[in-house]
This record gives sequence, C-alpha cells and structure tokens, in this order.
Amino acid sequence: MEVPTLEIQLKTLPNQPGVYQYFDKEGTIIYVGKAKNLKKRVSSYFTKTHDFGKTRVLVKKIAKIKHIVVETETDALLLENNLIKKHQPRYNVMLKDDKSYPWICIKNERFPRVFSTRRVFKNGGEYFGPYTSGKTVHTLLDLIKGLYPLRTCNYDLTEAKINAGKYKVCLEYHLGNCKGACEDKETEEAYNENIKAIRQILKGNFKDSLHQFKKQMKRCAQDMLFEEAQKIKEKIEVLENYQARSTIVNPKISNVDVFSIMSDETYGYVNFLQLSYGSIIRSHTLEIKKKLDETDKELLELAITEIRQRFHSNSKEIYVPFKVDLGDNIKVTIPKLGDKKHILDLSLRNAKYYRMERFKQDKIVDPDRHANRIMAQMKADLRLSEEPRHIECFDNSNIQGTNPVAACVVFKNGKPSKKDYRHFNIKTVEGPDDFASMEEVVLRRYKRLLDEDQPLPQLIIIDGGKGQLSSALKSLDLLGLRSKIAIIGIAKRLEELYYPNDPIPLYLDKKSETLKIIQQLRNEAHRFGIEHHRNKRSKSALNTELETIPGIGEKTVVELLKHFKSAKRVANAKLDELEVLIGNSRAEKVYNFYHE
Repeated sequence: MEVPTLEIQLKTLPNQPGVYQYFDKEGTIIYVGKAKNLKKRVSSYFTKTHDFGKTRVLVKKIAKIKHIVVETETDALLLENNLIKKHQPRYNVMLKDDKSYPWICIKNERFPRVFSTRRVFKNGGEYFGPYTSGKTVHTLLDLIKGLYPLRTCNYDLTEAKINAGKYKVCLEYHLGNCKGACEDKETEEAYNENIKAIRQILKGNFKDSLHQFKKQMKRCAQDMLFEEAQKIKEKIEVLENYQARSTIVNPKISNVDVFSIMSDETYGYVNFLQLSYGSIIRSHTLEIKKKLDETDKELLELAITEIRQRFHSNSKEIYVPFKVDLGDNIKVTIPKLGDKKHILDLSLRNAKYYRMERFKQDKIVDPDRHANRIMAQMKADLRLSEEPRHIECFDNSNIQGTNPVAACVVFKNGKPSKKDYRHFNIKTVEGPDDFASMEEVVLRRYKRLLDEDQPLPQLIIIDGGKGQLSSALKSLDLLGLRSKIAIIGIAKRLEELYYPNDPIPLYLDKKSETLKIIQQLRNEAHRFGIEHHRNKRSKSALNTELETIPGIGEKTVVELLKHFKSAKRVANAKLDELEVLIGNSRAEKVYNFYHE
C-alpha cells in the first residue's frame, strides 16, 4: 500500500488523545510523543518555527507518521512511557527500564495487606493502576484506611499461628486502625468483606465510600473540627476527579496479541496490538482488499497469520472479537468483560480511526475510489437494485402560506451537482398544501426530463414522511416511472426512511456515511428552497411597497434602492435628498406617499 504524503497524513489525523510515532525514510522510529489532541499536536511540528535546532532537524527527517488512539491523557502518558522504553528513539529522552509508575497491591495472603508499590510480581496479588500521580495513590490509601481498618504488619497470619498465640496486638490496634486479626479479634470473613469493598473502590466504583466520607466530613464540621473537615473535603475533590485505572497497562495481560477488524464492501482493516509484560509495545493496522466478498472471519484469519509472521510474534494467546481457526498451538480468547475487553475495544477503536483516515485520504488522493465505495455502501444500506450515481432530493418551502416554492437538488457520485439544481414556483396549488405541491413538482420535473430525453436519477429522496412520499408516487405512476426509479422519504424528526408500500421505516446507523449523504441532500434542498423563498418574499415586499406608489416605475425603484439600500431608508429620507436623486416631481410623490 502506498504511503500517503505527510500533508495528507496531517489532514486526516483524529482530534483524539493518543501517542504519535515519527519514522525516517529508512522506517526507523525516531520520536514518540503523547497528545491530548493528536491532530493539533502533530500539526504544530510542521506549522511552528522551532527555536531549538534539534527539533528542526527532527522535523526534516520525518517521512511517516503513525499513531495509536487511546481514551484519556493518562493512557497516552503511560503508553508513551512504554514505547520509549521499547524503541529508545534517537530524539526522545532516554528512560531507564526501572522507571515505573506506582500501583496499589492487594497482597495474595491471609488477611491481605493493601499498599503501594512500584514493582509488580506475577503471583504477588492483585495490582491496580498504574497511577501517574503519587498524590492520588496516597489519597486512595488514606481513604481506604479511614473507612476500613486493615493490618499493616507483615506477620504470617496462618490459622495455626494465631491459635497458638504467637502474635500480640500492636499500637495500630489501640489507635483503632486495626481490629487485631493477629489475636483472632477479627474473623477472616469480616476482613474479606472489607477487602471486597476496597476492590470496588480501586476499580473506580466508590460511590458508597464517597457517601460515607461526606458523612464523616459533615460530622467533623458539626463537632467544630473544621481543619479535619477541610482535609476530608480535599480528599473527596481529588477522588471525584480521579480516573480509576488505565486500560493501557495491566500485568495480568502478558505476552498476548490482540486483533480486531472493521470492514466495508471492498476492504477489511485489521488492527494488531502486541502486549509484552502487561504493556502495549506495538500497534499496526493492515488494510486488505477483498476479492471474493470474503467474510470478516476469513480476513481476520489471513491477517493474523500475516501479521504474526511479519512481526515475529510467538505469543501463545490472542484476543479476538469472535472465534477463529488458527490451529491447536494458539489459545484463542474472546473477551466479554473487564480489562481484556477494554484492550480489545481499544484495538477496534484504532481500526475504526485508521479506516476513517483512509477514507479521508482517498477522498483527496483517489476521489474515484472514494465515490465507488460510497455508492456501493449506499446500494447495500438502502437495499437498491443499482448504485445511486444520480440522486435527486425535493423540498417544499412556504412560510405562513405565502409564496409557496419547491427545490430540487442533484447529487452525482455522492457530490452536489449545483448546475443541475432547480427551483419551482408552485402554480396549480392554492394555499399551503405540501402534499399537492410535492405532487405537482415531481410531475413537472420528470415530465420535462422525459420530454427532453434527459437521464433519469437512480434514486429520488422526498423530504417528508409517508404523506409527501405518497404524493410523489402519484406523479411517478402518471408518468409510468414507478418501477424505473427508486424513491424514499426521510422524516425530519427521527431520521426515519420510508419506502413505498412499507409502513415500517428503516433506521440507519447515526454515524453511517449513507445517512450523512442523505442528510446532506435534505439540508441542501432545504437551504436552496429557503433561499428562493426569501428572494420571492423580498421581491414581493418591494412590489407591495415602492412599486405601488402612483407615478413611480421600476427604474425609479431600482435607482432609489441603489442609493438608499432599503425601502425603510427611502421612507425615512428627506424631501431634498429625494429631489437630488430623482427630481422634484417624483420626489414629491414618494415623500407624500410615506408622510401623508
């Protein structure tokens, strides 16, 4: 696949948080950075004048840009850290492998301890995080210890040793910070209930705990302990703004390949995330052109084999969105919940963004391919017998029953064809009757096309529901075009698409390109119709005001408006101003009309 130019890559970057990677012409990664908004941050490298010499050199060497989309800035920070450690790019600050972020650990032991750590062990217990702020970790631990008394000693609290009276309670027990499990003063079941609640807090579900904390703050305030209440308030504020955990790094997910797929009529897009020791170390998206209308399953199996060979991956487990057949040597997991599902969703999100960027790039570089894809997609989405290369959309405009008009806009290959737009003044209908007006306009439009032997559209869109659609159908029946042109109506409120003789509307995905094209047609028809209606009303207003003045003709009206710009200013003009412009006789007629 041909690599798009830097200019095109910059135009199609998403406005999302993520990590960007710069490559030189040899394909070597030379810089990794994080961004709150990928498009703004990356574009700034190429639009700003850089004072620092090394930055100017870096920008000159950039030949290709890759990026990974994530959910939050925190995730971007963590992912940047992992990728810098992995690739050691030339223009990045070097990070040592022992540089790590803090975690909170629930120790794998009887009467588990809860503490912060920067080292993660495989069977050391449950780890939550990582956290980019040590303040958040300390606040969380303070909250936990304030709500749930836990032991801090490192005793081996086996049942036999406790029963033998080997341990004695310490100062923490007397201070009320521990309930004395070492002397069997607390049951294992009660302690584990507290651990269960703490686990929920660390997963981000601390609604109940916050409620208790707020009660504690109010109690302190009532007891005049204002300093203590303020400290609790500060902790609550930190927790309310705290992101529970990152989807980027999780020590439970180690040495795993993650694959997801997005596809359309002609291409499949497979995203690959490689995880090593709980961290994302690589992201790649493969574009596959369909030949025989292959299924997503077939494409994904093919892509997994290709990508694993290309990147020399020997991972024994892969995460995928559905079952695939890859032999007995690979464990295939289909995540449904939790961290594994978050990682799979992140992969799918990157596949979607890659697909969107390719569409934008195609629109710039290869408009024919873009049009072909859109047409194929519309044919499938709208259940048409042929691609709608030529679409016409009708809209009626009348305000309070005055100057009824209609508009017909034309799209060819998914783009507006403005030279083919047409206005209609309603001739046969008295008053505001949208149904009859639609019937008249459709009849006039297609009778003329038939009489002049002009090409007919493949699809007609009526702006309105069942009533307007039925009216348009009457005209098509009269002309014998019912079976030759597909026709649908779009209701304004819920974007419902109505088909002839089908009472149940079709609802398209709100983000689908087909619906966006239809909405663009409908909005353009509405704009074009309103514009014509406004012109008619303006002309009508002139006719009823200036041109009704006895002895004043059209040329004089034009002369007055050219000078005064509006009929209102003409009405407020002084007699001598009018005399200078149009002479004494006509000036008196205009002045007297407004002032008698």
